[in-house]
Amino acid sequence: MVILGLTGSIAMGKSTAAAHLRRLGLPVHDADAAVHRLLAEDPETIKAVRRAFPKTVKAGRVDRKALGARVFGDPAALRRLESILHPRVRRAELRFLRRQARRRAPLVVLDIPLLFETGGEARCDAVLVVSAPAFIQAQRVLRRPGMTPRRLAEIRAQQLPDAEKRRRADFVIPTGLGKGLALRALKRAVRKMTGRRGRCWPPRRPEGRAGHA
Repeated sequence: MVILGLTGSIAMGKSTAAAHLRRLGLPVHDADAAVHRLLAEDPETIKAVRRAFPKTVKAGRVDRKALGARVFGDPAALRRLESILHPRVRRAELRFLRRQARRRAPLVVLDIPLLFETGGEARCDAVLVVSAPAFIQAQRVLRRPGMTPRRLAEIRAQQLPDAEKRRRADFVIPTGLGKGLALRALKRAVRKMTGRRGRCWPPRRPEGRAGHA
């Protein structure tokens, strides 16, 4: 089974790329969606968040907006939250990979926003990076409610620069010149990876010692 990593900085078009890959028939594991499920449904995760950030859990539910505001700009708090979430997201990823291996899926995708920042590329046979010019990224981000140029600058400072992600990528998917071009680039990447022998599955280390997602 070949594992493709999908990543990119904020507002670069990763969600659209993931949707295209699903339409091409590839199973996709969405790390962000796994986080949302944990915060909404998993009692142990909610309990751990309550212990670490009491004011962000109300009536047994995590207020994600309050949680985001609590950790944003506070590296120590962010690391504490990551220590809660990353191992759990990694376990969800492993369950996905085991399930796809049982189904004999030849090619799967791990959609991880901070793939390079957390060393996740080591778990992938190749990495797709979605990229667009900085001015297009800014236009997309600033259309979102509550976003400001200052907040965008702070988010960019927390992420690996786009140029470095492109340098480290096996495939760069341009998303600023129309969906058609991006789709053609994705199809080329999938064709190149189809039929290859995966080197990352099964994992070499014990699965119980899961790393960060």
